[in-house]
Amino acid sequence: MAESVAEGRRLAVRDGAQHALLDDVAMGIIEQLQEDGRRPYATIGRAVGLSEAAVRQRVQRLLDAGVMQIVAVTDPLQLGFARQAMVGLRTSADLEETADLLAAIAAVDYVVITAGSFDLLVEVVAQNDDHLLEILKEIRAVPGVSTTEAFVYLQLRKQTYSWGTP
Repeated sequence: MAESVAEGRRLAVRDGAQHALLDDVAMGIIEQLQEDGRRPYATIGRAVGLSEAAVRQRVQRLLDAGVMQIVAVTDPLQLGFARQAMVGLRTSADLEETADLLAAIAAVDYVVITAGSFDLLVEVVAQNDDHLLEILKEIRAVPGVSTTEAFVYLQLRKQTYSWGTP
């Protein structure tokens, strides 16, 4: 077992693994923060059996190691983005280069290389249908993009960020 060192802090990582081995306490901290990213460390400490200072140190190690981020999740509708879509793409060029070019588009918030009928999936947010059309034109102009198929979201029924915890 190797140790990943992030700014002098250690986090156990299996040899050859691309993920950290997290103990029950770390998983409990993550679960608490997934429920409420602003939950006080003292409250988290009571839930997982640590002091406030120990929780603060553990959270910093998890952040430094890239295990988690603490961010504000916005509602696109509340911010004036009434149209969202997932776009399936087929490419004729290097997948990673094409993915990087797509990721540079401001309206694109998610890019993933896939297996299956599409090479890439890209999620976009737009103010309206005219804006979505402009984004699709921009995506189609990316070198290597050969075909696209847009799946417009009609209604979001579930969105969660609780993976990795019970």
